[in-house]
Amino acid sequence: MKVIILNRFFAPDQSATSRMAASLAFGLAAEGFEVEALASDAWHDDATRRLPAMETVEGVRVFRVGGARFGRATLLGRALDYATFHIAAAAKLAARARRGDVCVVCTDPPLMSVSAWPAIAAKRAVLVNWSNDLFPEAAFDAGVLPPTGLTGRVALALRNLTLRRARVTVAPIERMAARLRAQGGSKARVAVVPHWSDGQAIAPLPREASRLREEWGLSGKFVVGYSGNLGRAHDFRTVLDAASRLRHRDDVAFLFVGGGHQRAWVEEEARRRGLASVTFRPLQPLIRLSESLASADVHLVTLLPEFELSVVPSKFYGIAAAGRPTLFVGDVDGEVAGLLRRHRCGASVPVGASEALAAHIERLADSPQLTARLGVAARRMFDERFSRRRGLAAWRTVIESCAIRPASGAPSVFGADPARTAR
Repeated sequence: MKVIILNRFFAPDQSATSRMAASLAFGLAAEGFEVEALASDAWHDDATRRLPAMETVEGVRVFRVGGARFGRATLLGRALDYATFHIAAAAKLAARARRGDVCVVCTDPPLMSVSAWPAIAAKRAVLVNWSNDLFPEAAFDAGVLPPTGLTGRVALALRNLTLRRARVTVAPIERMAARLRAQGGSKARVAVVPHWSDGQAIAPLPREASRLREEWGLSGKFVVGYSGNLGRAHDFRTVLDAASRLRHRDDVAFLFVGGGHQRAWVEEEARRRGLASVTFRPLQPLIRLSESLASADVHLVTLLPEFELSVVPSKFYGIAAAGRPTLFVGDVDGEVAGLLRRHRCGASVPVGASEALAAHIERLADSPQLTARLGVAARRMFDERFSRRRGLAAWRTVIESCAIRPASGAPSVFGADPARTAR
């Protein structure tokens, strides 16, 4: 029996979902589980490149399928990319799955568990949903899909069916888990395993240790960073408004690292406003991720309040691993805001509160000691709650609840206590 992890992207791709799926796969393989990954042969940010159809990466056998490559420019193009991956991945899963295998099906692309379920059931394998985002709820919240329309109602009904068919569904926060339990009914078994980051690959570095600061012309600046997807669920107007309020501060710079649906708009709006303090860079490879995160003195995380229960900004955990404070723009009573408040490692403002955001930035820029103290608190929170060790131990509990043990029969190298995170 083996563990099969199904996600649209996988290492060496560096999208957020790829990093999480690969981190789990590599960790389970290191413990002695037989692990396979099913993914597309595409890179999330480069449609011209293809990955091998099959290879072994860090003990994980990776099988990749082809599909359409229209990209993220239009909803229709993205839907076609999703549809072709659904078909190809479900066929590959039918070929690879065997009786008793645990199939961890992620939510990239949306509703993948719906397409995967027939093959899993036919092979008498075990379905485990890994619900990093909630769909179709996120589409409802974005106004892309009407919740009362036929398509929306069918999508929700099918997703809820997989909640009841799964041995367990894993969600990253309790509020999301509660929403899934309510939708799935009494037969839905939902566990909470928080997102994590790799605290060894991403370590706190003094800003002078980041060569990227010099390469990107940021030496001597107080840098406000945003790292990751600039997607539909995020607010950037408040950030640009704050940058406009701080245009008199020659020592403050704003750095966006990554891509996504809103990047073109953010770049154009920054140019339109004449914000010379705002710069843009591509997402960095894993080998430079720690440097990239260290290039900023404080990081931004934004999430529109309507997405609070359907999307979890995974970038927050890498920021904490890097020992940097977070300024959050979104629901001040939400998940990230609550963590910042309890662990005293940042601050939160509502969407639209650019004056308050600018004031927080100025306060940190004028007090290096405060910035450093908040960064230390962020790393402490990470070590206590969101380390890879804890996440993998919790996932081992989930996998073993499906009657799978490492091939070696060896005890967990991650220890037992952190597994209590899964509940």
